[in-house]
Amino acid sequence: MNTPYRFKSRDTGDVVMLHHTGKRVLEILGKDPSGPGIILADQIPAAAAALHAAIEQEEAEQKRQKEEAQANGDPPPEFEVVSLRMRCAPLFEMMERCRQAGVEIVWGV
Repeated sequence: MNTPYRFKSRDTGDVVMLHHTGKRVLEILGKDPSGPGIILADQIPAAAAALHAAIEQEEAEQKRQKEEAQANGDPPPEFEVVSLRMRCAPLFEMMERCRQAGVEIVWGV
């Protein structure tokens, strides 16, 4: 089933992600995407750091692929128009507000 993920907190509006993006984000965070879950306020900095690291890794890999294609005279590879960085921007904002307020983020509830 491709139900969107809805991230909620007591301090912010909801952040909704399409199923494939939400699942990927939860896997990056080491969370089980198959059911409800929680990121406690004290876990938010590590969660944000894990997402930032994944984004940097993805961008470095895309840059490497573009440079390799250019060096080989091949057409540049195509990637998703909306990057993981852009898709995660609302979640980063939610994380920062929740960290400051000391509240958790939940999904699937």
